[in-house]
This record gives sequence, C-alpha cells and structure tokens, in this order.
Amino acid sequence: MEIIVAQRIRELMKEYGLNQVQLAKKIGVKQNTISAWLLAKKEPCIYSMWLLADFFEISIDYLVGRSDDY
Repeated sequence: MEIIVAQRIRELMKEYGLNQVQLAKKIGVKQNTISAWLLAKKEPCIYSMWLLADFFEISIDYLVGRSDDY
C-alpha cells in the first residue's frame, strides 16, 4: 500500500503544481512528513489521509489504490 500512496501523492502534487513545502502548509503538516511519505518511509495516518483527500478532493480509496476513480 505504501508505494501506491507515495505514488498517488506525488502524482497529485504534480497535477496541482505543488512542492513538498507548499503541500505541507496547505494540509498543516511538516515538510519532512511529506518527504517521508513520498519516500515510503512512513505511511500517512488516517487523519492525514483525510486531510489529503479533502485537500485534493479525492477519496481515500483512490489514495490507497483501492480505486482508480477520484
């Protein structure tokens, strides 16, 4: 799952034109947290997944690879 989450976050950041610092500010986490997610060193907790899903207007199922529909 973590590889898919990292890949999906990376794709969404590119689509929205965001870097790690910008995304971190938008959802209220630290930049090193975003970095750890992208490197698949850590997985976002459910609360962070909600933040990401709300910000990007996607489903958590899309984020974790259970669906290919936003």
